[in-house]
Amino acid sequence: MNHINKIEHLGIAVKDIDQANSIYEKLLGVPPYKQEEVVSESVITSFFKVGSNKIELLASTKEDGPIGKFIHKKGEGIHHIAFDVDDIEKELKRLEKEGFQLIHKTPKKGADNKLVAFVHPKSANGVLVELCQEIN
Repeated sequence: MNHINKIEHLGIAVKDIDQANSIYEKLLGVPPYKQEEVVSESVITSFFKVGSNKIELLASTKEDGPIGKFIHKKGEGIHHIAFDVDDIEKELKRLEKEGFQLIHKTPKKGADNKLVAFVHPKSANGVLVELCQEIN
């Protein structure tokens, strides 16, 4: 049984969601298929799909939100890589046993009809890893 099914999406931190939507629409040749706010994370997300691949743009709604802090520290750019899993709780337990530092030990509702949890970049060579499970 696979633990990780596929890359679910790449998350890109942006300062201005409208400007970034315009840039990525020109770049990818398609408009975003969904835009939504995730209040718990102080973020507006915008999703693009190209073939079987997805890009998530993330813009902070508050300067001190997670994306606002990230942009202040590192600037705009790739924020995280998300992986699709069948059983997020089981996968979190497996990764913790393997020694990964979890930001979330239990999943929470995220954007695009997903349960999500994050693995700390300190335990993944500086990459913030998101696990995603489709909410049925």
